[in-house]
Order: sequence, then structure tokens, then C-alpha cells
Amino acid sequence: MDIATIGVEDWLNVHERDAVWDIAQSTIASLTMDELRSLDGADGATLDEMVAHAKMNYGWIEGSPEFKAEVQKLYRREIDPRHILQTNGCTGANLNALLAVVRPGDHVIAEWPTYAPLYEIPRALGAQVDLWQIREEQGWMPDIAELEGLVRPTTRLICINNASNPVGAVLDADMLGRIAEVAASVGAYVLSDEVYLPLEGTDRFLSMADVYDRAIVTNSVSKTYSLPAARTGWVIADEAVSGAIRTMRDYTMISAGVVNDALATYVLAHREQVLERNRAIVLGNRAIAQEWIDAQPRVSWVAPRGVSTSYIRLDIPEDDESFCLRLLEERGVLLVPGSRFELPCGARLGYCAQREVLRRGLELLGEALSEFDR
Repeated sequence: MDIATIGVEDWLNVHERDAVWDIAQSTIASLTMDELRSLDGADGATLDEMVAHAKMNYGWIEGSPEFKAEVQKLYRREIDPRHILQTNGCTGANLNALLAVVRPGDHVIAEWPTYAPLYEIPRALGAQVDLWQIREEQGWMPDIAELEGLVRPTTRLICINNASNPVGAVLDADMLGRIAEVAASVGAYVLSDEVYLPLEGTDRFLSMADVYDRAIVTNSVSKTYSLPAARTGWVIADEAVSGAIRTMRDYTMISAGVVNDALATYVLAHREQVLERNRAIVLGNRAIAQEWIDAQPRVSWVAPRGVSTSYIRLDIPEDDESFCLRLLEERGVLLVPGSRFELPCGARLGYCAQREVLRRGLELLGEALSEFDR
């Protein structure tokens, strides 16, 4: 298989350990173990008991019944637990789903720009991939008429990222319904990567699993639930696709692991406390970032809609990658160049870092930008 490098992952793999002020990540400030243990109000006794009595074998291959029960609660439709399969993060969910669905010669439509595996994996599997472009001047919203023009009678799959990485745009229920109608007109599946849950207007947010019976939904506890250390995600699909994913999982992962399952189950069982914490981070830090952007003549953004990933446009006489590298080397500040998402002249800003990290990172970024005006 000939597959492209994931630009953002390659950048972070090389540079993130050199950062003093990391404002590049898209996770909402990761929980410490002390914070995690405090969620049950009993100094972590619940988690301790879950782990202490567990046999250190392969565990539940598809995810424990307790894990699946917590995942079911995230959706408005009743989801058959057989259709919920645990994965190694959302990355593993996307990989296994695409391996199970996409065949050489298939026609796939992918929202773009977005997280590269959603279009690069289908390409590597031999599919013909058309890109459904989202545009900054439209608030990073797609045009449904363009999707209607791209779809074919032979379209196998439409891939979306809701909310979108890196730009933070959220597709509303109306748009999801219209995407489902287009997909249904040709019998296509819709893969919806939903790892970024909007933390404002949450009651109005719908999963594609609640909208379309041929949805394939991927998610994890890494971003919204601030627990990337658990490396645990899930994929939801119909009987045919979930059956095919079972086969793929036997090749790619077997199981996520007993301890990881316990961590993910525990954090989902206490998700309301986590979401309350994270909502304060998202909204408070977005206000800090907005105030900073308002004072920066060389920076603009379409403010993210309550999600932890964002893209800033940089008006600078230097390519974004060399600027970001110099920013890291001279000031210890880490951003992801927009060119790593095929969005040159900008950067992914991980504004949901710890607040003191965000403030200092933005201060130093502002200093670097001011040098262009001397």
C-alpha cells in the first residue's frame, strides 16, 4: 500500500517534545490522574475497584458491556450493542471502518480540508476520491449543491468530520439531514468522524447515527473527554459493516486492553463532570484567544463553534512552516502550520491548552508577529 504521510502527525511527532508552550494540540487540556480519580467523589475508589478486580488478559474483545452501555447513552437512537465496536482511538475507528467499506475502484467523496486519513486512506485503498470543499469565506461551511454535483450512482461513501479538524466548524442537524438525503439517493454510506463534540448548543447537536441508517460514526475519549492516554475509541455501523469491521479488528488490534477499557468506561460514566470542566475551558479560552486576535493586525479566524480545534489565518511575508519552525526554535511555542492541512498561510491553534500556557504562548506568538512590522 502506498499511503501519504499525515502532515499534522508528522509535524507533531518531530516537534512536540521540543515545545515549552504547546498551543498546537486539539485535545481539551488533558486530565491528570488526580483529576480523573476525583470525578467519582470517592478519591478514585470506583476506578481502583474496576482495575483491581480485572484479570489482565485480553479483556472484552469488542469492548466491555459496561463500556458499550455508556456509549449507547451518547445517542438519541437506540443503538444495538453489537453495532458498537471498541477501537484504538478514533484513528483506529476510522482505519478499521475504511478498510471494511472501501474497495478498489469505489467512488468516495470526502469533505476537505480536514483530517487527512478521511481521504488518504480511501485513496490508498484504490478508491477514486473527490473532495467536497469547505471555504473560509462561507464560515467553513460546505455547499450541499456541490455535494449533489459530486455524487454518482456508484458513490460508495461520503466522509465528513463533524466538528471539523482543524477549523472547528460544526454541521447542524439540517445539513446532516441534507447530506443523508444525498447519500440515500444513491445508497451510499456516510462516515462521520465525531471526535470533537461542540460544547455550546450541545442539546441541538445530532450525531449522524441519529440521522441516517447507513451512518458509520467514529469517536473516542481523546478530545472532548480529555483522555487521550486511554487510546480508546469506538465505531458504530449497521450489521453488515460492523461485521466486516470485526474481521478487520482481528488483523489490526484484537482488543483495546483491560485497563484502557476501564479508563474509558469510567470517564464516560462521569462525562457530565468532565463536560462541565471542559465547557469552562473551551468558552473561557476562546474568549482569551478572541481578545488576542482582535488586537493582532496579522491574525484572523472564523471562531470555532464550541470545539477544541481552530485555525488562524496569518498575514505574514513568510511561509507558515518556516515561521512555525522559527517560532518553536526561538521562543519555544508550538503551532501546527496550516500547510500540514493543505491550508497554507495559517496554523492550527490549540486554544484549549492550560490557560497559563495559552496566555504565554499567544504573548510570544504576538511578539514574533510584531517583528514583521519593525
